[in-house]
Order: sequence, then structure tokens, then C-alpha cells
Amino acid sequence: ITATIAPELFQAGRDSISKVLSQTQQSKKSVSVSQWPSIFSGLEVISNRMTLSHRDPGGAPSHYDMLVSLGIEHDAILSIEDLEAELVYSPGTMTYIAGRVLQHSVHHWNTGEHYVIAHFMKDKVQDRVGVPRPAF
Repeated sequence: ITATIAPELFQAGRDSISKVLSQTQQSKKSVSVSQWPSIFSGLEVISNRMTLSHRDPGGAPSHYDMLVSLGIEHDAILSIEDLEAELVYSPGTMTYIAGRVLQHSVHHWNTGEHYVIAHFMKDKVQDRVGVPRPAF
């Protein structure tokens, strides 16, 4: 999906992970990234937690975060304050957001279990391996 909606981001992520793998294998460190399943350099699982209004500090303005909402029968809302938008964030929803640029949050929901898998890129990873960030 990322390759379709943000091809430059996809390529930058793929190049970064490939270079990290190459450098890790060359240095013979014990950390193995050979089975890393994503073009994103970070994944975070958020379980039954509200997220206060924030911008993501680790990415570049041109990085999109992929947020996957999971769970059971919840009525969570993803708020994007800068756009004055409130989006239905029901189980199975996948959203891409410029998390460094747009202030966003998930407040209290009334029913069910809510889980999010947040996929993101850290700008420092791309800097370290010499991959330019995508244009914004």
C-alpha cells in the first residue's frame, strides 16, 4: 500500500532497511535485522490507551506514519486537530498521517478493546545510513 500512495517514502524505507542490514552483517554485531518485516524502521503496539494530542518528534515532515486500528467492537475516534477532523477509527481502519506535521490524538472510547499498530520511520536511521528523506 505504501508503494502505491507514497512511492518515494517506500523506496527510502526499503533502502534504509537494506543498508542497515548490510552494515549489521558487515560489522558482525549480534543484532539481526535480516527478518525485519517492514519498510518502516519502527513499530509500536498501543493497547487500550488514549493518546494525548501530539506531533511525532522522530520522523521527518515528509514521513507518513501508518496507523492500523484493531480490536473488538470499539468506537474510537482519531482526531487530527490541525485539520479540525474527527475520523471514525473502527477495527480494521488503516490510516496514513504526516505525524510530525499534524497534531493528532485518540481520546476515550466507550466500548470494546482498542489496539493500534503504529508503523513509523525514524529520521535518524535514514541519516545514519545516508538515505535522503523523500520530498514533502
